[in-house]
Amino acid sequence: MTGRGVAAPTVRPDRVHALIVGVEAYEAGAAWDLPGPARDAVAFHRLLCNAGVPTEQLHLHLAPLFPFAPGIEYRPADQATLRRTLVRRLPEAPGDILWVWWGGHGVLDRAGHLRLFCADATTNDKVSIDLDSVLARYTSDAVPGLTEQLWIVDTCETYEEALSFRDPLPSDTVPAGRRTLAHRQTLLRSAGRGRRAVNDPVQATGLFSDVMIDLLTDRASGLPALPDPEELFTAVRDRIAALRGAGRTLQHPEIQLRSPGRTEVLTATELSVPGERPVSALGRAIEAVLSYPSMSDPGERQVVVGQLPPSVIGTLPRHSKARTDVVGILSELVRRRPQALWNLYDAVISIDDHPGRKAELSLAIQELTHASEPGRRAVRHVQ
Repeated sequence: MTGRGVAAPTVRPDRVHALIVGVEAYEAGAAWDLPGPARDAVAFHRLLCNAGVPTEQLHLHLAPLFPFAPGIEYRPADQATLRRTLVRRLPEAPGDILWVWWGGHGVLDRAGHLRLFCADATTNDKVSIDLDSVLARYTSDAVPGLTEQLWIVDTCETYEEALSFRDPLPSDTVPAGRRTLAHRQTLLRSAGRGRRAVNDPVQATGLFSDVMIDLLTDRASGLPALPDPEELFTAVRDRIAALRGAGRTLQHPEIQLRSPGRTEVLTATELSVPGERPVSALGRAIEAVLSYPSMSDPGERQVVVGQLPPSVIGTLPRHSKARTDVVGILSELVRRRPQALWNLYDAVISIDDHPGRKAELSLAIQELTHASEPGRRAVRHVQ
């Protein structure tokens, strides 16, 4: 693998394969619509086509909300079709390099596995692909080739229990072979555990996917060789940090490196620039509250504060600026009445019950109340 500015080793495009998935429409109905992943997948497909990879080696699976222009051929993104590609077709591919691009809905199940929902998922039958079991298969003798792998996944990683599913997720593992030391596998995840990945419905793109396409376009001269994973991740981290600073997202990308001499997970914080501090529990809660558009309005904030216990309201410092006001409110609640943070949570979601923001706020309040317990050292939040 090589980074930008370093001469790439010669790579035969005919030894490169890719699985490219973009799921926008689900059988669960319009509530699950996600404009962007199919468009992002096609943009990535175009990058590898331009790099000379034969189209028959680019396995494009889409469930678009709207028809594409003629000339874009793809297979469906239902579970059976995707599973067949992952379990039967790709493992037999005679090649050295595997690219995987996946965009759509996802959730972190109770076992800590990232589950990628398929197009035929319904509210009563949330069929998915267990990414962790697939990654295990692709570092086993079940996949004799494709020893250099880069997996790019743009999905939410909200905790299953935070979404209050009526039914548990069905088991969706794939068979794995015997582990080997032949593969070097890199996984780039967009959100960070417990967090949601932001999608821009106006531009019809995932924020992380948009960043990745832009960075890979900058490195197009080195494709279809895989880029240096840590150099790429550092660039991703910096772009996403700028988006967090602009209030557009709360996600913290993660990179997982697996090779014969190295197996570890690096977070955005662990590859941070010198002197950069991880996000505190209070900082995460502040960002979670401010992610609600209504919290930028002084009148809406007053409605929220008015729902807190009367004994609390009179002690709160107030300010006309949204961030200063939220910082003061949360800081005072932590100092005087940590359990009243849940009153704040109830007040906020009574105005805006958005599932993703609600899940993040719940996790942030849990962490903040945990960190504020007497005798407990404040915990830095590292995703």
